[in-house]
Amino acid sequence: MKKGIIGKKLGMTQIFTENGEVIPVTVIEAGPCVVAQKKTLDNDGYEAIQLGYRDIPERKLTNPLKGHFEKGHIVPKRHLKEFRVENTASYNVGDTIGADVFAAGERVDVTGYTKGRGYAGVVKRWGSHKMRMSHGGGPVHRQIGSMGANSSPSRVFKNKKMPGQYGHEVVTVLNLDVIKVDAEKNLIAVKGAVPGPRGGILFLRDTVKA
Repeated sequence: MKKGIIGKKLGMTQIFTENGEVIPVTVIEAGPCVVAQKKTLDNDGYEAIQLGYRDIPERKLTNPLKGHFEKGHIVPKRHLKEFRVENTASYNVGDTIGADVFAAGERVDVTGYTKGRGYAGVVKRWGSHKMRMSHGGGPVHRQIGSMGANSSPSRVFKNKKMPGQYGHEVVTVLNLDVIKVDAEKNLIAVKGAVPGPRGGILFLRDTVKA
């Protein structure tokens, strides 16, 4: 990976090309981000930079985070993310990275958290069938049914599809085309959909070519 940035999902829209083609895009507010820390091969064993996004009041920081930002002499940031890069020599702590780090025509990988849907049953979470709605179905139409746990093995096997937390999972969408970049407004339009709701935090990195 050569570059990356933190952004916020603004929503989806359409872009029309000169040929009249309609391209569905997701608009992302990418940056501006500040280099909060730089890791080198000699000191840390690998090359990486830590980016910070969106200011946060100092009163909301823990003491370790406060010392972390004071060491770099930068304004405290709400979101921190480390991006591995091939060479950190071109970066310095305090540098600002904007949307112009990417250009139209490039491809990016976008990582985000999917929409959280809370605690859900098997019908909503896994798409299980409901029981029949008549003739003795009773008040168990959406329940999970038999566990299959008899005297042997006397337990429920792992990975059985059961009720639980649905959504709010880290998902990465690969190889999205960058359609348009507005450096002045720090906006990046990528083709297709990306994980998460409007206002969700996203991490963009350039696609690694095989």
